[in-house]
Amino acid sequence: MENKDHKPGIIIPRCRLVRILRKHGLEGFVGRKVADWVCLAKHESSYNTRAINRNKNGSSDYGIFQINSKYWCYDGRTPGASNGCRIHCRKFLDDNITDDIKCAKLIARRARGLTPWVAWRKHCRGKNLRPYVRGCYSPETVALTAGGGA
Repeated sequence: MENKDHKPGIIIPRCRLVRILRKHGLEGFVGRKVADWVCLAKHESSYNTRAINRNKNGSSDYGIFQINSKYWCYDGRTPGASNGCRIHCRKFLDDNITDDIKCAKLIARRARGLTPWVAWRKHCRGKNLRPYVRGCYSPETVALTAGGGA
């Protein structure tokens, strides 16, 4: 990302983000784990819900997942925008990330994965992502999930 405008916003604590993402069904969604999404958010926005990045093509990326205005949201300033998530980009800058998650899931579903996010491809794909969720699960959760899985 070239020029990041970080307005003061809420920085969602890592373990809180883990809980929110699990609640919204991202564990196993498009074959990815919550750790992938946490890594993506870390490297896209540093967990900042109000992160904005202006791109060379005139578009901007918004919010914790850095959702792009050329394809996914409307900001009134991006030429040729398609607004795939049918939402105003400013909705990705508030502290409620439910709409961000809904749009990110649409992006991931269409791509069948997280490859649309450069930060995920660069920093998360194929890496050990356990540190992104380490210490975030209660002992009961660990016991329930310890038995199986890839």
